[in-house]
Amino acid sequence: MSKLNIVILAAGKGTRMYSNQPKVLHTVGGKSILEHVIDCAKSLKPHKIIVVYGFGGDTVKQAFAHEDIIWVNQAEQYGTGHAVQQAVAHLEVDADTLILLGDVPLIDAKACQKLVEQAQNKLAILSFNKADPTGYGRIVRNAMYGVTAIVEHKDASEEQHKITEVNTGIMAMPNVHLLQWLSKLTNNNAQGEYYLTDIVALAVQDNVNVVAEITTDEWSVTGINSKTDLSQIERVYQSRAAQKLLLQGVTLRDPARIDVRGSLSCGRDVEIDINCVFEGTVTLGDNVKIAANCVIKNAVIAAGTQVAPFTHIDDTQIGENARIGPFARLRPGTTLAADTHIGNFVELKNAQVDVGSKINHLSYVGDSSVGKNVNIGAGTITCNYDGANKFRTVIEDDAFIGSDSQLVAPITIGRGATIAAGSTITRDAPPDQLTFCRAKEQKSIAGWKRPQKLKK
Repeated sequence: MSKLNIVILAAGKGTRMYSNQPKVLHTVGGKSILEHVIDCAKSLKPHKIIVVYGFGGDTVKQAFAHEDIIWVNQAEQYGTGHAVQQAVAHLEVDADTLILLGDVPLIDAKACQKLVEQAQNKLAILSFNKADPTGYGRIVRNAMYGVTAIVEHKDASEEQHKITEVNTGIMAMPNVHLLQWLSKLTNNNAQGEYYLTDIVALAVQDNVNVVAEITTDEWSVTGINSKTDLSQIERVYQSRAAQKLLLQGVTLRDPARIDVRGSLSCGRDVEIDINCVFEGTVTLGDNVKIAANCVIKNAVIAAGTQVAPFTHIDDTQIGENARIGPFARLRPGTTLAADTHIGNFVELKNAQVDVGSKINHLSYVGDSSVGKNVNIGAGTITCNYDGANKFRTVIEDDAFIGSDSQLVAPITIGRGATIAAGSTITRDAPPDQLTFCRAKEQKSIAGWKRPQKLKK
């Protein structure tokens, strides 16, 4: 097989999206439409990926700055043929080209691979049968079932309008032919555009065999032109993601009520209740149970952990057999060791909690290191922010923090220390002692100034 060039057409504005954002940057399954297409292209291991962009300009390019992509600007849109013409300088004569569309996120890599294999010395087209083909280019075949032309809907005759086999816009062919055909395209049609589909008639003139591969997966070749299309594709994507999880043995209480907006890896005997959203990269170990209405993003949750309803977890690592929630919020930088308990209305941020420790009720623990077997009582707050700078709290092993305590950082609570309920602690508490603070009077300090942010 010769080397492969892939051209992705992504210049359209998407007028019916009614958005200032380029159409191809809207998301399906937490990933931009164009990113889905680029990922498909990369899986085919091409020699070059060329993206023809237009509306949105540098916004589209910047979204993929990390990718090895050749970008070609189609400043004025004069049709699909004109779009591919913009990429001519980058097409290699000794290569084949696969044309993909930047607004078709569910494109199937296996179908593309098969199309490329069919394109050896041929023009290979991906088609499908549409019950209502209105608006689609018709695949015209001869008596021997060979493809002779693709006729756009507005240019089709009454008889051709009855054809239900339609063009997807996805095709592959040798560049030695494509480069010649592109130079011969004209805009002599109802739209006044340069149709890429006209290369079919040119291929027939050159006695190049034209084949059409019919796909039965219409969604895999469906483009997005409106928010209605976007919502329908999203549901299809999520349904397919749910089916994959079920086939892997994951228990989903209702496959229609789960959203995977990234990648979700699950061990054995994982259970997921309704209305859960998984974003970024999430890994669930064996026997993990996620209750209803949880949002989990970029997290690793180890075996045996149970997450109660309405819990939000973001950029967090959780050890084995932990108990989280309900209504807990674990913010970025949080790490929980095995057998930890984080209860209702507890918020953690950039906190490390060691084995067996418990923060069960109505607490905020931020920028903190919590040792083993620590108990933090209801209503406890680590006061890590003075209005300008943040400081760290260290709570050593076996400490007991009484309810409604405020620990004003920077501060260390020693091993085995006990903080009496209702205390505001502003100095280090020694190990194995009871520390308490009881204010007898209220004071105001004239001339006091709030701290200013330190220069780095």
